[in-house]
Amino acid sequence: MSKISESLFVTEIQQHQGIIHKVCNMYCDDAEDRKDLFQEILLQLWRAFPSFRQEAKMTTWMYRVALNTAISRLRKQKRKPENTALSISELQIADTPIDTEKEEQLVQMHKAIAQLNKIEKAIMMLYLEDKSYDEIAEIIGITKNHVGVKINRIKIKLKSQLEAQNI
Repeated sequence: MSKISESLFVTEIQQHQGIIHKVCNMYCDDAEDRKDLFQEILLQLWRAFPSFRQEAKMTTWMYRVALNTAISRLRKQKRKPENTALSISELQIADTPIDTEKEEQLVQMHKAIAQLNKIEKAIMMLYLEDKSYDEIAEIIGITKNHVGVKINRIKIKLKSQLEAQNI
């Protein structure tokens, strides 16, 4: 890869690294896992950059690579036995409890989203990022109409999960 390409890659990553962080936060609960996934996504972006044909926007391409990397990583982890040890972050006790109703609703929404399958999570993350149906369709690789159907079904699923939690 030429110096110009390397420079362009670094600039694009610096400018749009928020995309990578959002994907990492959506698919990893643990800070160390987020760091590992971030590095893995960067590596995949680096490997794929020479073949980026600019047929899509840079951000769309980055979302696609990041989501595919995160989903592939999840598949690999499901094959491994799950560790049950508590992390230090789970043992931390907050100094001040947050009792606001809005915070509780947000926590409940995150729990409900966490129960979605990997494709539904990706769609909801992009939807919550105010991506258009066209952009979501291009990133996920489904039709625009299918995006609309999926989002409506996900909303119904989330609503029923949230209602079940409040009972």
